[in-house]
This record gives sequence, structure tokens and C-alpha cells, in this order.
Amino acid sequence: MKDLLIGAANEIRGALRAVGPAQLSRRVLGVSPGGDAQFDIDAVAEEAVWKYLLAHAPVPLAVLTEDHHRRDTGDDPRHLLVIDPIDGTRPASAGLEMAMISIAVAPLDTPDPTIGDVTHALLMELKSGAWMYTGPETDGVEAGHHDAPVPSLSTTVDPRHMFWSLEFNGHPMHLMTEAYAHLVDASANTGGVFVFNSACYSISRIVTGQLDAYVDIGNRILKDRPETEAEFRRVGGGDVLHLFPYDIAAAVLLARKAGVVITDAYGAGLEDTALLDLSPLNQRSCVAASNEELHTRLIDTIRW
Repeated sequence: MKDLLIGAANEIRGALRAVGPAQLSRRVLGVSPGGDAQFDIDAVAEEAVWKYLLAHAPVPLAVLTEDHHRRDTGDDPRHLLVIDPIDGTRPASAGLEMAMISIAVAPLDTPDPTIGDVTHALLMELKSGAWMYTGPETDGVEAGHHDAPVPSLSTTVDPRHMFWSLEFNGHPMHLMTEAYAHLVDASANTGGVFVFNSACYSISRIVTGQLDAYVDIGNRILKDRPETEAEFRRVGGGDVLHLFPYDIAAAVLLARKAGVVITDAYGAGLEDTALLDLSPLNQRSCVAASNEELHTRLIDTIRW
């Protein structure tokens, strides 16, 4: 399975390199089943991974990607692959490095598999090819092509000194600033604040030790304050655009195997997230940190 996942990810990278300058045209072709904008490079990546799996999967697979509902490579599949061919389409479209390929595998022995059922997970950086993987045969996290040992978690516990990333896509700015502008003010100078537009990249940077935390709290704000739904739909083009299962399916398992504390914004586990359900009721929030103390302080400090 590891070889299949790495091969699929490398196929995506090769297909995008072959496109050349067209990958920077930033054309929006439509919307994904969840409502997110589908860019031209998304279409290239989606086609590449599907053709690769059709040609190389040794057994029938069920495949869910960001821009397609479930498709099967053959009859009676026993494994589900949840793939985000480009997590970080906007950075990738700009030629930046904050984009990753995310692939998670779960047994298809129940009608409604969840993130807690994921057995194999791969994240590969689109630009560099650096990867991290875990599976049943792996003790912890394996990594390749990184400049330093992975995992390597930071020990920062003071939010004033944390290097962290946050999410704005599909999130009304005024609601986000009401919730954590004070954290941005406190850490922007004595720490670092980043917006990467990629949950996988953000979470993986905690695993590498480059970040201390990642915060995507929109879904909790919506649940706590249902009257904000119209605002979320306004900035989401009519849809609620919070964390989908394909955004975090691989990252959650890798983060946990690496020792990262990763939960929703209430502090509850993400394992019950259904892998095949893209509805707003199944979308999630996320708070991830390199240690328990920082994780607790973040949740306690945000102005819910």
C-alpha cells in the first residue's frame, strides 16, 4: 500500500510539472461536490491520480477525491482511498510551496467508515516531493526527503511565542478577528502568524517542528452561533466551507502518530468524522498543537 500511495502522489507531481506555465493560469473551472472552487490544476491532478490507480491498483479500490464523489476501480472494493490531490490549490496556483497531496486509506468493511478507521496515511509536498507516511507496518511516522529528522515537535507552551497558522477561506473575517485577534496581536511580533490555505501543510509543519500550532475554528463558531450561517454562506459562495473529511483524513492519523495533540475546536477527537459525507453537518473545526499545554491554552484563550 505504501508503494501505491507514493506512486500515486508522484504521478500527480509529474502531471503538474508536465503542464508547465498553464498551472499558473488560475482559471476556476467550477465547484467541487462540497462547494469549493475547482481550479485548472485541480482537474489535472484529479485525472492523473484516477488514471494511475486504474492502471496500478493491485486490487479493486473505492476512491473519493475532492472533486469527485466515490468511484470504484473494480467490483467489490475492500479499501477506500480518500484523496485530496492538491490540498493548497491557491498556493500551488501561485507557484508557492504550501501545497500537499493527501491520501488516506480505510478498510471498506462498514457502510460508513470514519477517520478513526484510517489505517494508512501519506502526505507529500507538491513542490519538493518530501513525504511522511504511516501504516500498520510502521512504528510512528516514516519520512523522506526532509532536511531534518521527522517528527520533531516543538516545546513552546506560551501563545505569545508560538509560530502558528490559521484559516480564512470560507470564514467571515470579522467573526475570526473577534475570536482570536488578540492572539494574533500577542504573537505576530514575538512569534509568527501564517495563513497557508492548506490544512495538511499546516498540520505537517507541526510534525516537522516548523510550527507550534494550527487553528481552524469556523465550524465551532457556526455550531455555537447558528445565526452566523448566512455569513458563512455569503463568503462561501452559498456553501458552508469548513474542513471536509478529505482535508484532514491523512493528517489526523499522521499527527497523532507523531505525538501532535489534534482535536476539534471543542477539544473532542476527530475520529468520528465520516469519510464519505461532505455535508455541513460532517464538516469539522480543528485545533492542533505540539503539546498538551499549548493546545489547552489555545482553546481556553480563544473568545468563543
